[in-house]
Amino acid sequence: MSRLPFELLLALRYLRPKRTFVSVITLISVLGVCLGVAVLIIVISVMSGFDRQLRDKILGFSPHLRVAYTNRTMKGYRAIMNEISTNQAVKAVAPFVLAQVLVETQPDVGQSQVGAPWMRGMDPKLDLNAQNLATNLVGKFDLSDRGVLVGAEFARSMGLNLGDRLLIYSPRELNKLRQNQNKEKQEAVLPDEFEVRGIFDVGYYEYNAAFIITSLEDAQDLYLLGDSVHGLEVNLNDAYQAPRVQQQLERVLGRDFRVTTWMEENSSILGALVVEKNVMFYLLFFIMIVAALCILSALITFVVQKTREIGMLKALGATDLQVSGLFLSQSGFVGIVGVIAGFGLGMLAISYRNEFLHFMNRMTGFELFPASIYGFSELPSLIIPRDIVLICGSALFICLLGGVIPAWRAGRLQPVAALRYE
Repeated sequence: MSRLPFELLLALRYLRPKRTFVSVITLISVLGVCLGVAVLIIVISVMSGFDRQLRDKILGFSPHLRVAYTNRTMKGYRAIMNEISTNQAVKAVAPFVLAQVLVETQPDVGQSQVGAPWMRGMDPKLDLNAQNLATNLVGKFDLSDRGVLVGAEFARSMGLNLGDRLLIYSPRELNKLRQNQNKEKQEAVLPDEFEVRGIFDVGYYEYNAAFIITSLEDAQDLYLLGDSVHGLEVNLNDAYQAPRVQQQLERVLGRDFRVTTWMEENSSILGALVVEKNVMFYLLFFIMIVAALCILSALITFVVQKTREIGMLKALGATDLQVSGLFLSQSGFVGIVGVIAGFGLGMLAISYRNEFLHFMNRMTGFELFPASIYGFSELPSLIIPRDIVLICGSALFICLLGGVIPAWRAGRLQPVAALRYE
C-alpha cells in the first residue's frame, strides 16, 4: 500500500497522458515552463558573463581609485603617496598624468593622419596596470627616450605600425606659439617626435581606440608640469572595496582632494548592463506567465470534467483542503517537471554555447556576435547560484499560483451540487 497521500496519488493518475485536450494543454504548459526557465538561465548567465568580463577589462587598465586636487595639479605628491599607502586596503599607489593631446602621423608614403587621443603618463615601476599592458602588447614595453604605446584600434585607424614616428602637439607648443606672436623674428615651433614601441590590446574597444601611453617624465614635460602630476592612481587588495576606501581617504586627505572610484568613472556603461539584465529578466519572465495561464486553463477544464468525481470524494469524507491539494499538486508537478527540464536544458546550452555559436556562423555565414562590436571573441557566461535559485523558484511559484483558482473552486464544490445530475 502506498504511503503517499491520496490527493497526490490521484493527481499523478490524472496527469497520465490520455490524448485528451487537457493532456495536450498540460504538455504545452510543461514545455512553456521548460523553455522559459532555460532561456532565462541562458540570457542571464551570458549577461552576467559580459558584466564580469567588462569589469575585468576595466580593472586591467584603470586604477581602483583616483586621487587629485579639485582645481590644480598635485605638487609634493610623494608625501601624499606615503600617506595613502598607510591604509591597509591599499596595494599600490602611482602618480599619473592624464590629458588630451593632438597627434600627427609621419608616413613614408601618403597623407598624414591627425587624431586627438588621451595621453596617459605612467611610471611602469609603480603602476600595477603596467603588468596587464605588458602581457597584452605587440612590441616591447619601452617608454624611455620618447617611446610611446598606442591602442590597437587607434593604431589601425591611424595606420600606425611598430617603429613609426608620431608627432605630439601639447600645451608646451601652444605656449611657444603665444610667445612668438610678439616677436619680430618668429621661431619655428616643432612638435615632439615619439616612436611607436608597442601596440596594446586590453580587450576593451574604448581603451584601444582612445589612449596612448607615455612615460611620466615625458607627459610632465609635454604639459609643463615640472615635478607635479595630475593625480595619483590607487590600486586596492579588493577592487570592490573602493567605495569604503574612498570615504576613508576623503576623511584623511581633506576637502581639497577629489577621490573617485572606478565604478563612478564607468557608471554609464556598468549601469547600462545592469538595466539591460533586469529588463531582459522581466521580459523573458512573461514566457513563464504564459505557461502559468496554460496551467490555469487546463485545470479549470479539468475541474469541470471531474465535477462528479469531486462530489464523490466530498461525499466519502474528503475535506476542502484535500480536494484543493489534489489540483495544487497537479500544478506543482507540472512546475517541478518544467523547472527541472528547463534547468538541464539551460545548463547544457551554456556549456556548449560557443560550439553552437560557431556552428550557426558556419551554417548561415552570419556572425551573430561580431567581435568588432562586442569586443569578445567568445561568448562569455557566468552562472550565479543566486540568479539560478531566483529563476527556478519564481517559475515554480508562478506555476503553483496558476493552480490556486481551480483548486479553490474545486475545494468549494458541495457534494449535493456536484452529484445533482447524476
